[in-house]
Amino acid sequence: MIYLDSAATTATRREVLEAMWPYLTGEFGNPSSHHELGESAAVALEAARATVAAWLGCRASEVVFTSGGTESDNLAIKGIALATPRGRRIVTSAIEHEAVLESCRYLERHHGFEVTVVGVDSDGMIDLAQFADAVRSDTTLCTIMLANNEIGSVQPLARIVELAHGVPVHTDAVQAAGWLDLDVTRLGVDALSISGHKLGAPKGIGALFVRGRIPLEPLIHGGGQERDRRSGTENVAGAVGLAAAVILAEASRLEHADRVASVRDGFIAEVLAAVPDARLTGPTHDRLPTNASFCFPGTSGESILLELGEHGIVCSAGSACAVGDDEPSHVLLALDLEPAVAQTAVRFSLDATATREQLHGVALEVAAAHARVRSLGR
Repeated sequence: MIYLDSAATTATRREVLEAMWPYLTGEFGNPSSHHELGESAAVALEAARATVAAWLGCRASEVVFTSGGTESDNLAIKGIALATPRGRRIVTSAIEHEAVLESCRYLERHHGFEVTVVGVDSDGMIDLAQFADAVRSDTTLCTIMLANNEIGSVQPLARIVELAHGVPVHTDAVQAAGWLDLDVTRLGVDALSISGHKLGAPKGIGALFVRGRIPLEPLIHGGGQERDRRSGTENVAGAVGLAAAVILAEASRLEHADRVASVRDGFIAEVLAAVPDARLTGPTHDRLPTNASFCFPGTSGESILLELGEHGIVCSAGSACAVGDDEPSHVLLALDLEPAVAQTAVRFSLDATATREQLHGVALEVAAAHARVRSLGR
């Protein structure tokens, strides 16, 4: 099997499992308990927090552990908006993850917020002039993702922060984690969301950076854990695993990013040469190293996926985060693609093990799968 769906999830790394194991077995204490087992768990939790903070370039007190990217997005958007309404205006983009868009819609429906959705160009890059016009002195929050999960477009986040003129900025960095520099000082953001299972940690653990001066209304109330920002007994083993994963990812990030980007570029060129009517979605530059996404007009994306699956190639039709949804992707529609074309999308998302030889074989299989699907259609 050739697994090319790392944007959906990655396998948990062995080193991560080994780091977690003690806190799933003998060191099982509750970090809020005042005895030896509890104190041992608390020490491990705070060590993990310090590791994640060092990776993000922030203070440990600014890191909140969550259950994953969706909760981190929800906590950032709802938590900041409800704590500091500032006129009840939110600015976001048309290609955000559903966790962001649905959080904004919730605030619109139930708390009277006005949500401005900024458009993107045909490559999925945010319209900076439109963004600048949308930001007002009474805007509560801007939430713009760093890298798109479907088409790989990487936004000029530092410039976006400048154009926000002091309005708090949150970014969904779930897809960027492990591949791009997430130093929050260089990015300039006030909040940043990550998810462990995108970079070799298990599912069920994530983190949110929130700058210390930013008030945050909790979504989950109870015992006041995570400095009153997220109540509930902490997932100590998950936090330790996330810390181990970020150390491993950052140690080889630059080397892997350059090599995988080169492999990806070769794969994109081969697919476009072998399937002349294929369309690359997303930019040719300012693109995640791992992402190669196409539309194949005149076919069915799902049919191509099935054909590739029969030959041991695992990929996806786009985001893996919308359960049971057969509507065209809102991200692809935002690029001004026709719905019928958007439904032919296939996304290949690479990991650090991808090679030129492997992807050359995949490109040949893509061309063959496309030909078979077209012949069946005729």
